[in-house]
Amino acid sequence: AARQELEHCRTQAELQNLKSQLNPHFLFNTLNNIYSLIQIDADRAQQAVHDLSRMLRYVLYESSCPTVPLAAEVEFLRDYIELMRIRYTDAVNISVESPGNLPEQLSIPPLLLIVFVENAFKHGISYSRPSFIHIRVRYIDGKVYYSIINSRHTAEPSGKDAGIGLENVRRRLQLIFANRHTLAIDTRRPNMYRVKPVSYTHLTLP
Repeated sequence: AARQELEHCRTQAELQNLKSQLNPHFLFNTLNNIYSLIQIDADRAQQAVHDLSRMLRYVLYESSCPTVPLAAEVEFLRDYIELMRIRYTDAVNISVESPGNLPEQLSIPPLLLIVFVENAFKHGISYSRPSFIHIRVRYIDGKVYYSIINSRHTAEPSGKDAGIGLENVRRRLQLIFANRHTLAIDTRRPNMYRVKPVSYTHLTLP
């Protein structure tokens, strides 16, 4: 029993450390986006600051919980995407598809998907060539499925230079779900990068 408790404490400490590394990564990228926006459109920058404050509230308060409602996490991703969308023209095709009636008790670890979305923007968007990001969330038979597909404009697959964020997500998934999840990254097509799917048995809020 004492050994199990020690292992549990070690796992929780490592999870907290990984989350603390994810948050600064997100903040750094978002602040850079707003800095660029200030030089283009001050009014939109003010709206972006308002959106960011709402997102930070989620990061600061919700991410301290072991799990959050999946619907709230999807809304957080939508807010992030809207903030990012301001930087690009309508030529960038961005879509988010998710069920409109997700069960309230359906929950996931917080900030689990934002790294994939950040990487999609970082590696999948070009100012000179047609680009797209397609995100899909599904809930089927007690499992949550994600699919994030984006265009690719570099010779190297995005996952090779995605940095510490992607490795943290891999580690978090393993610590939380052990063998009850899958993470497949498809880079076979030279012009497309696909994370398909991240799936695992759902958690319920206490």
